[in-house]
Amino acid sequence: MSDAVFSYERLKKFTENVFLAMGCSQTHAQTAAKVLTDADLRGVDSHGVGRLMGYVQLWEKQKINTAPTIQLTHETPSTAVIEGDRGLGLVVAPYAMEVAIKKATKVGTGWAAVKNSNHYGIASFYAMLALEKDMIGISMTNANPLVAPTFSTECLLGTNPIAVAVPADKYPPFVADFATTTVANGKLAILQQKGEEIPLGWLQDEKGAPTNDPTILKKGGSLLPLGSDFLHGSHKGYALGAIVDILSGVLSGANYGPWVPPFVNFLTPPENTVGEGTGHFLGAFRIDAFRPVIEFKQHMDQWIARFRSARVVEGYEQVRIPGDCERETSVIRKKEGIPILATVAQDLNHLAKKFDITL
Repeated sequence: MSDAVFSYERLKKFTENVFLAMGCSQTHAQTAAKVLTDADLRGVDSHGVGRLMGYVQLWEKQKINTAPTIQLTHETPSTAVIEGDRGLGLVVAPYAMEVAIKKATKVGTGWAAVKNSNHYGIASFYAMLALEKDMIGISMTNANPLVAPTFSTECLLGTNPIAVAVPADKYPPFVADFATTTVANGKLAILQQKGEEIPLGWLQDEKGAPTNDPTILKKGGSLLPLGSDFLHGSHKGYALGAIVDILSGVLSGANYGPWVPPFVNFLTPPENTVGEGTGHFLGAFRIDAFRPVIEFKQHMDQWIARFRSARVVEGYEQVRIPGDCERETSVIRKKEGIPILATVAQDLNHLAKKFDITL
């Protein structure tokens, strides 16, 4: 089967129908579908509809509650703890970010720690929700324990992404979204599906030796923190991943470290738990809590313009600003459609037959 191309609206509608078939409400299905397909639209295919089968499999194993009662269990004027009731992270995280934004509207800053959730997809989606309110947004989550701390061969952390979205005036916003590992597991999966080689520095085998075996995670290997090895800064990537795990899991009351429930099939769920579900940490703060909005945005424009005008290495045209690539990809894909790998298209066709939905 060859690769396929779908329009954004068509892909989003199909994804929404799958979530409806799983028992989600119309509102939750629409929200979850938008998060997934927006990832594909922005070119972050590792967190798009390629993950849809994974959510269905978790639902079939009764690990996901498609009709959750999401609620605040504790709050102050600027903070909140959100109970996700085992809901889709794609639904729980938007709720939590809206809570953070509402608190920031009232007191200048708002933070939400989430427990008992599930995999929440693309981190930048939630950070970018703050942009509409002239706020800076922050989003992070813990994840499958597939990552070994520096000097270890044991998987204790997830890829634990961090996303920050900052508005500008005439320029598009600054949007940074990155895993705290050398590569996100989703991107690793895409290269496996394409049959492409895995570069050295991404993974290590069960003894800690570098490897380019794309299936090594299923053989006891692990992903590496940012920097790959100690001499190149993996201790910094390890520290970043640990910070995300502590804020998302330890602070919220969710599971953390090796106890985070797995999203991928080849990991065995931990026998014991130390918290509830997967954890997220989301925040928003008003720019005018620090300085006038227009003044800040104009200076952000100046910041962006100066970095874009930086001298470039031979062979490159321009320094890119975080968010540029995804924004440009979304323009192209809105016009030309979203390309879907053949293996992902097969999964979508399988789901179409399973739920009797037209693809």
